[in-house]
Amino acid sequence: MQGQSETFRIDRVKTATLGLALAGLLAGLALQFSGLPATARAALMAGTLPALVALLFEIVGSIRRGDVGLDVLAALSMSAALLFGETLAACIVAVMYSGGTLLEAVAEGRARREMHALLSRVPRFAMRHRDGQIDRVPLDEITPGDRLLIPQGDVVPVDGTILSAGAFLDSSALTGESLPQHLAAGAEAMSGATNAGEPFDMIATRRAEESTYAGIVRLVEAAQRSKAPMARLADRWSLGFLLVAVAIALAAWWASSDPVRAVAVLVIATPCPLILAVPVALVAGLSRAAHFGVLVKGAKPLEAMARTHTLVLDKTGTLTDGRPQITRIERRDGLSEDALLRLAASLDQVSRHPIAQAIVAAAKFRGLTLATPSEVHESPGEGVAGMVEGHSLRVGGFSYVQAALDAPDLRPAPPGAGAVVVAVALDGRPAGHLVMADPLRDGASLALQGLRREGIARLVLATGDRPEVAARVTDGLGFDAIHGDLTPDAKVALVHSEREGGPVMMVGDGVNDAPALAAADIGVAMGARGAAASAEAADVVLLVDRIDPLVAGIAIARDARRIALQSVVAGIGLSVIGMIAAALGYLEPVEGAVLQEVIDVAVILNALRAVRITPPGPLPEIT
Repeated sequence: MQGQSETFRIDRVKTATLGLALAGLLAGLALQFSGLPATARAALMAGTLPALVALLFEIVGSIRRGDVGLDVLAALSMSAALLFGETLAACIVAVMYSGGTLLEAVAEGRARREMHALLSRVPRFAMRHRDGQIDRVPLDEITPGDRLLIPQGDVVPVDGTILSAGAFLDSSALTGESLPQHLAAGAEAMSGATNAGEPFDMIATRRAEESTYAGIVRLVEAAQRSKAPMARLADRWSLGFLLVAVAIALAAWWASSDPVRAVAVLVIATPCPLILAVPVALVAGLSRAAHFGVLVKGAKPLEAMARTHTLVLDKTGTLTDGRPQITRIERRDGLSEDALLRLAASLDQVSRHPIAQAIVAAAKFRGLTLATPSEVHESPGEGVAGMVEGHSLRVGGFSYVQAALDAPDLRPAPPGAGAVVVAVALDGRPAGHLVMADPLRDGASLALQGLRREGIARLVLATGDRPEVAARVTDGLGFDAIHGDLTPDAKVALVHSEREGGPVMMVGDGVNDAPALAAADIGVAMGARGAAASAEAADVVLLVDRIDPLVAGIAIARDARRIALQSVVAGIGLSVIGMIAAALGYLEPVEGAVLQEVIDVAVILNALRAVRITPPGPLPEIT
């Protein structure tokens, strides 16, 4: 909030400066037409001086930071115009410059509207159950284990687990999902989502500062403070443009012996095309990317995204769902599929193995009531044995389950590439098998096609799985290269080798992907609730666990960079033409000032086109 108050204070100063300059200009024109030229010059000078003084303070601050930009040129043009009696031109420049800087602030404010909306939704309080009562407490007092009430329409304050029978959550402001989702009891509620249904209870699992939404807000604030290489390049261009403008002005003065020509050159060489176009366009790009669920950590990675043509993708949890799912149930001895699944899940409740947890989740999704197991013994990595409802049960790998069979086991048909088979034995006899696989994410094929369409020329798969398994799972997706059996170090080496062909973007989700994400030119982490290490190492965070928003992010980055370059080239080109015309005596200082005002407004309006960038394809928006 302090940053917003500071911005508001600065905008008020810019508004006051513009008001004084405009008042001086109008008063000076009125007095001039009334036949009072001396008083008119005084009014015009009075309108110019506040803008000039404010500009000089900005220049001093910039020099202290080691920056020398085109603000100097604006100060020179106003000072020279006043010195040589061109008070009308000086006042027009003052109106033009103060109006341009205010317009820049308004434009950036408009470009940041989605980010500001995201920040403004941060909850400050939560409703906590305590001693039979519900208290409204500050967010920083919430600790893991607290039971919270989430009223209808409120934002979920921290990450937690739903206790009520269910909840409808609107996550559009975070993920771009347009429709509320129904989450059952036991599901995870992500902070920042809005309760779109009846009030519900949840158990906090993280503190506020550790929750998903707080992490997103930190990323947004960091992005707003960033500066892109293109913006720094514009600063370097501005110094060159300053030298060129001064040289043309001095040459015009020397050739014509008329200092007014030099004033006309300086007046038309004002800095708005370079100062305003790049930041407005890139900030608008950041805002639009956030609108589509792509949180870019700053203008620098946004610009790098626009220049990337090689993409390296992790498989598990990135291209695939990352969680095993049951694809087929084979049963025996007259058991139904639900009965076999219920028995296996009842026993697997005691295991923390990902496959066991996936079986339990599948049973709960089907609405099956699980029994409480007893006499349980787990062999890590092999399986679980125990009693369920008076029956001896074993669930696990073939060799583990085979040891408990009274008769030879009949193995099922090969499950296919990337799939695993979980065997089930009931009272010493084979009861069936659960075939499980990690499926491709929905829309993965279309997303890869979209990435190709947006200029990604080389797609590379990097995975720790066996190469033949990875090749079968991704068959038909059009990868240019597939690398399997990779350790985290090997993924880093792969990124470095791919960089020989240009900037590399790496997409991953796990802790093991963090080194490769940090090594890549652009690291992209999957989902705001992914591994903290990967999100920290990444330059971009996708707010949904799908890769299709990345298509929108790249399209927006390319368009924002293109619009910024268009604005700079057009603005500087027109300014140079105007300077040459002024040097040759075809433009008076007042005419040059008016012409440059038109150029500046056109440049800013063109840069603001980035606010309306709409990527191709049926992609979700944050509303």
